[in-house]
Amino acid sequence: MPKTEVILTQNIVGLGGESDQVAVAAGYARNYLFPQGLAIPLTAVNKRRLEVLRQRRGDREAHEFNSMNELSKSLSKMVLTIHAKTGEEGKLFGSITPGTIADELKHQFEVTLDKKKIHLDQPLRALGEYDVALRLHPEVTTTLKVRVESTTPAAVPIPTPGPEAKEGARGRPEARGREEPKGKFGARPDAGKDRSDRRPRPERKPRVA
Repeated sequence: MPKTEVILTQNIVGLGGESDQVAVAAGYARNYLFPQGLAIPLTAVNKRRLEVLRQRRGDREAHEFNSMNELSKSLSKMVLTIHAKTGEEGKLFGSITPGTIADELKHQFEVTLDKKKIHLDQPLRALGEYDVALRLHPEVTTTLKVRVESTTPAAVPIPTPGPEAKEGARGRPEARGREEPKGKFGARPDAGKDRSDRRPRPERKPRVA
């Protein structure tokens, strides 16, 4: 397949950056790159535009570097708190992924960050604090502190009274039923009091044999 030399006017992943001279298939250049404005033919006239393209590329890359460098300083001071439901032993229902972190950055700090710039060896599946690597630019990296906290209320154990507590409860007056005071030989103190206020019993008649 015949090749043709072109000058890229924009970055194309896998092909090159702005102002790069590359050789591509003639049909690819004619049917896609040129109509989309992604490249121009390598001609004497277009070569004069190289300096302009290179200057534009340099300005853009410098702006990106400065922006990412400032962003890295801000992110390194942040603590991103993510709340998640947990089960026993603090294990999460699900996991925290780069997409989750990117969404929370947008929600909590209004920071828009491509999740591809957030690097985790594996998703986070437990509570705690983590230092998450961020690759903001080929020359700019930093870390973001992520704190994963549970939204599940902790169970409060109910203490069970021990044998000593039970024995002590039996010995306290308030733990026993209230008993009336008794006198000598178990009789009530008022046993010998005058009972004249009571009605006399009717006299029984003797039985006739």
